[in-house]
Amino acid sequence: MEKNIPTEIIDLPSKGLLYSPENPLSSGQIEMCYMTAKHEDILTNQSYIQKGTVLDKLLQALIVSKINYNDLVTGDKNAIMVAARILGYGKDYTFNYDGNEYTVDLTTIDNKPFEHANKGVNEFNYTLPSTNTNITYKILTHGDEQKIQAELDGLKKINANSSPELSTRLKYLITSVNEDRETKTIREFVDNHLLARDSRELRKHVKENQPDVDLTFFPTSDSNRVDIPVGIKFFWPDF
Repeated sequence: MEKNIPTEIIDLPSKGLLYSPENPLSSGQIEMCYMTAKHEDILTNQSYIQKGTVLDKLLQALIVSKINYNDLVTGDKNAIMVAARILGYGKDYTFNYDGNEYTVDLTTIDNKPFEHANKGVNEFNYTLPSTNTNITYKILTHGDEQKIQAELDGLKKINANSSPELSTRLKYLITSVNEDRETKTIREFVDNHLLARDSRELRKHVKENQPDVDLTFFPTSDSNRVDIPVGIKFFWPDF
């Protein structure tokens, strides 16, 4: 990084609680530089766009802290993405929703509340409500997402019509079943014993409790919160 490029310290939604003490991410903060015209070249790189890696390439280029990018949990990556947008194009994000135009001040987006008693260990206990099966699960990292995508790509080559994304993700999410940590046991459980209702409740539980940024807004004063649409205009406001 050029020494004259200003930087900012970003607070991570995980507060660093999911990372081992020796991991730099355990500080709960990360240093990022402001986006330059050179970084914009990454956003227009057709090879990165086709491979679906353009955002990761951009974030890796903007992160100043010496970290392993694969260690980042998804919610922390989302916070870095929002910070990158602010540092690159400012705080105001204008988008269309349900036929109307809205502008959100991205600096008002908060990290979701997150606490974790077992600091330094990315693992949580959960009892499946329908079968009372005790499991443990982890918050997926960028490295996990890469492995999931590689497995899905491999399965597509075997059967182009297969779409096992949900079950594959669960196989990486769950870390033990009734204290059994064998990969074979977990995969067999997901394929043959995990009820759809339990799968849904587990995914709902993880979504509600994992660290993340609150990318929602109120379209009107009397409406429920809905997701802020994040598309190509998020990084190209004039696209």
